[in-house]
Amino acid sequence: MLRAQDLKKSYGAFEVLKGINFTLNPQEILSLVGESGCGKSTAAKICVGMHPASAGEVFFEGKPLSKFRAKEWRAYRQSVQMVFQDPYSSLNPRWRIQDIIAEPLLLNTNLSKSERRKRVLEIMAQTGLKEEWATRYPHQFSGGQRQRVGIARALILHPKVLICDEPVSALDVSIQAQILNLLLDLQAQLGLSYLFISHDLGVVEHISDRILVMEGGVIVEEGGVESVLSAPKHPYTKKLLNAIPHLDKMLQRFKE
Repeated sequence: MLRAQDLKKSYGAFEVLKGINFTLNPQEILSLVGESGCGKSTAAKICVGMHPASAGEVFFEGKPLSKFRAKEWRAYRQSVQMVFQDPYSSLNPRWRIQDIIAEPLLLNTNLSKSERRKRVLEIMAQTGLKEEWATRYPHQFSGGQRQRVGIARALILHPKVLICDEPVSALDVSIQAQILNLLLDLQAQLGLSYLFISHDLGVVEHISDRILVMEGGVIVEEGGVESVLSAPKHPYTKKLLNAIPHLDKMLQRFKE
């Protein structure tokens, strides 16, 4: 569905991505995991079209993004949406959440005001937001609730892919579990594919089908969740695991 081929990104002489390759399959949750600065968020932003690659290509449903014309870009931006790390900074503080969630409909569809409102209320219910909250502003919500608003906005156009860039790292542990379970429920209900960016192995273990481990702009290991976490092959993956002295307890918090 979404494929990165020999993807490179440089800022001056500094290489952030050094030719990575991966494929996100339909209805799959694929995680890019690594320490801060490894290039995982840069890869995500290139895939969603926020930044250009220095070299290489991203393909969506077999078509290269570099060949897209304006009409194809509009369709792509409806099909591939992003959920950001900090929900507060990604939401307009002067807008009511009903308007924040509805904005993509206003920009990309010809729906009437009543049709837009109906769709907004549907997606609010689906993401655990009460109807009476529709006229509130972002500052009136907790961090977890704001992230639900961000997810609702990302889903309003019925995308096929969500690119989630550290979507729970700014939240308390108990709230992280709620948001992750919401994402899993939505993925099952809507048949979504997720490219999930995280530095947290506990989060990755809970949500992923496959894991790609990144170090210094390179993918050093990939595989199914169980194989990578229970029998890591690359020294860097082992280092990430060994850096967490109580990994079992950390993973258990999502299962309780």
